[in-house]
Amino acid sequence: MVATSPSKASGPLLEICVDDVAGLNAAIDGGADRIELCSALGAGGLTPSRGFMALASKAPIPVHALIRPRAGDFTYSDTEIAVMKADIAAAREAGLAGVVIGATTATATLDAEVTRRLVRAADGLDLTLHRAIDVVVDMDAALDLAIELGFSRILTSGGARHAEEGIETLARLAGRSAGRISIMPGGGVRPQNAARLLAVPGIRELHASCSEARASEPRLADLGFSTETTRRTDADTVRVLKALMLDGST
Repeated sequence: MVATSPSKASGPLLEICVDDVAGLNAAIDGGADRIELCSALGAGGLTPSRGFMALASKAPIPVHALIRPRAGDFTYSDTEIAVMKADIAAAREAGLAGVVIGATTATATLDAEVTRRLVRAADGLDLTLHRAIDVVVDMDAALDLAIELGFSRILTSGGARHAEEGIETLARLAGRSAGRISIMPGGGVRPQNAARLLAVPGIRELHASCSEARASEPRLADLGFSTETTRRTDADTVRVLKALMLDGST
């Protein structure tokens, strides 16, 4: 099952990133169109476990696995690249629709050689270039390379902390893409700013966590098993965001 980029006729598409089973269920219940499957969203998202991939493969909507072996930068050793290729194989074996990948060089460019190796490992899966693009010095060149390598979309905040702050860059990238690849804003996307992001010509997908802060059980926090507050995907927030997206497309 391979997801396709949205068209104007099909309406805007909402991707929700989740890092646990409750979040997966909440995203589906709220009406998400696609899932980005992760672990450790508090660290920007890491590769989900094989068991989580296997469970998510039964979802009624496409699921893409984030392939990121550790927190921090996106410049990887040969050993880390081998781990990512094995994780891509695990996503395929689980029956997921796609993977979310990317790598950069030490000089802050999209790493063509490593990213090409990951793309080859993911042959037949839908491809999203993740927010590694937000740390490169030339986002236009990275976009051109992503198109050359066959990515369906680029997840980006426009190089800013939050997508709304990077909206001018998002607009430039969407214009440069000329329909050849989807630019999907992510980072701080909420119901309150969805309309502004979707008003950018060419943007037809949004990426959000739709999470709400919740207090942890004090004993778990005291023992170091949890932070004092955690964020959990909220089905009602997903539902509201999706409804706003649909209303704005009519």
